[in-house]
Amino acid sequence: MVGMELSGSSSKAVTARALGLVVCRNCTKVHRLGEAETCARCGQRLLSRDTKSLQRVWAWWLLGLICYIPANMYPMLQTRTLLKVQEDTIVGGAVELIHHGSYGIAAIILIASVAIPIGKFAAVALVAISVVRPSSLSGAKLRFVHEVVEYVGRWSMIDIFVVAILSSLVQLNSLAAVQPGQASLFFALSVVFTMLSAQAFDTRLIWDTRLQDDTA
Repeated sequence: MVGMELSGSSSKAVTARALGLVVCRNCTKVHRLGEAETCARCGQRLLSRDTKSLQRVWAWWLLGLICYIPANMYPMLQTRTLLKVQEDTIVGGAVELIHHGSYGIAAIILIASVAIPIGKFAAVALVAISVVRPSSLSGAKLRFVHEVVEYVGRWSMIDIFVVAILSSLVQLNSLAAVQPGQASLFFALSVVFTMLSAQAFDTRLIWDTRLQDDTA
């Protein structure tokens, strides 16, 4: 929204599109609607609204969810010693840490690898559904939820970092070795797809929905 039209004691919100303007989502330069197809500053394609935004959001979201299921079923880490080979899933590894008294590390793994990914799936779905169905949440709150998902997404690879570090450090030939499990690939893909889902969302749709609700 770019301004307010005041009439007496009442106020009416006005969007950039209603004023015949479009802003570049890459560099935020404002253009007249229809005067150019690409931004004069950065060359980004100018779109008043991305009509296929929700389709891409749900496509990436579904791919992320599909990958997250095997990420929790297959082993994340494989530890091989002279006596045995141990494979641990995300939750199984956290439980093993609890048994050894490492409660803090176990809590970090469970929060970063279970609670946060599930929370991101729920948050993206909430924002996407709120655009097409009435919601009690304000536009500002939905925008805040979306920003949190985008910010947290870049810190969601903690399991992958731990596996990579252990795999590079613990390589003692035939005595002991640590290898990444199948789940590591699925987990990494799930994180990437969830980030793409959040980035594909056109946040301007939030305000369009709220303006329609206000004028209804």
